Amino acid sequence: MIEVSELTKRYGDRTAVDRLSFTVRPGRVTGFLGPNGAGKSTTLRMILGLDAPTAGATTVDGVPFHRHPRGLRHVGALLDAGQVHGGRSAAAHLSALARSNGIPRRRVEEVLREAGLAEAAHRRIGGFSLGMKQRLGIATALLGDPPVLMFDEPINGMDPEGVLWVRRLFRRLAAEGRTVFLSSHLMSEMENTADHLVVIGRGRLLAAEPLRDFAA
Repeated sequence: MIEVSELTKRYGDRTAVDRLSFTVRPGRVTGFLGPNGAGKSTTLRMILGLDAPTAGATTVDGVPFHRHPRGLRHVGALLDAGQVHGGRSAAAHLSALARSNGIPRRRVEEVLREAGLAEAAHRRIGGFSLGMKQRLGIATALLGDPPVLMFDEPINGMDPEGVLWVRRLFRRLAAEGRTVFLSSHLMSEMENTADHLVVIGRGRLLAAEPLRDFAA
């Protein structure tokens, strides 16, 4: 479970996230919806400890994420598909992460197959399309077989086949009892993917309720 309590982030005189509180529960796909610039990515970065909050706190399974040893076994995340070394192959990239997190080498091959990248495993990432980089980012999130998964705009650059694969994957992961937290600025995508919504605007919470209630 992800818990966000009175989370605030300021950059000088600009408030990116403003006293934000919500809970993301396991067993369902929770959509994190808001326009570009609403504070979604900043919130995800604070949950992962990549940015320090000005005030408030976030926890994963009751403790701050940085206290979890070997983080990929606890939380898998895709924040920016472009933040990878373009000179490495997909297999080398995943292998390095597996070693640093004590993950068996066989998981690299498993997640590459899951993401449809088995044939591109030894190609350099710099030659990947955006859709392929998104698939690699999702494979990275799955690497540690974690109970909590977070994805920031994962369908950007995906072709229709990729979008359908992503939707089915997220629903399967939630059905397995995992916590799946998915950000997007597209209401149409939330309608096809999410069970529950957390909606923000200008860094503030606007709604936190089942999708059907929000749509009504």
